[in-house]
Amino acid sequence: MQARELAVPGAWVFTPQSFPDSRGSFAAPFQEEPFRRVVGHPLMLGQANTSMSRRGVLRGIHYADVPPGQAKYIQCVSGSLIDVVVDTRVGSETFGLWDAVRMDSRAMTATYLGEGLGHAFLALEDHTVASYLCSTPYNPGAEHGVNPLDQDLKLPWEQYIDIADLVLSDKDRHAPTLREAHEAGVLPTLDACRAKAEELAS
Repeated sequence: MQARELAVPGAWVFTPQSFPDSRGSFAAPFQEEPFRRVVGHPLMLGQANTSMSRRGVLRGIHYADVPPGQAKYIQCVSGSLIDVVVDTRVGSETFGLWDAVRMDSRAMTATYLGEGLGHAFLALEDHTVASYLCSTPYNPGAEHGVNPLDQDLKLPWEQYIDIADLVLSDKDRHAPTLREAHEAGVLPTLDACRAKAEELAS
């Protein structure tokens, strides 16, 4: 298992070894020991989610209050997507910075986003299936969004899909910009995220 930290601290991409043969191939996209060694604590599991999207579907940017926080381990099990992490932690030196990873069912890579980070992805083809391991169960009162079309963020969607062809939920389309969310005081803080990471590592 290879691991690489993304430009946003607290987010990694994991690439497992693949074993092809005449039947197809096999890989283990999540492995507890390499994960713990890289991240510094085990992956807590509160819920597993699966979404299917057609080409052009854009989901996110989603983040959760910290506490309780919600870390995510994401894999593309069918089709292909662009997975984006945004630093939404107030007080972080990289606040507002983002990084992106192209994921598909052939490479079998996975991304991990620690508590307090924003997550979004764009489906690049029909029948794209994303699987998420989430550290906490769904908690609608603690989950929020930032507009994925926030012009200040300059996320890379137009490199892949014409902006007019993007498909968003009403909730995502009308979410506040990162600046608006910051001014409203609804974003997680870096101190709270660090405290959560220390709690998990103890």
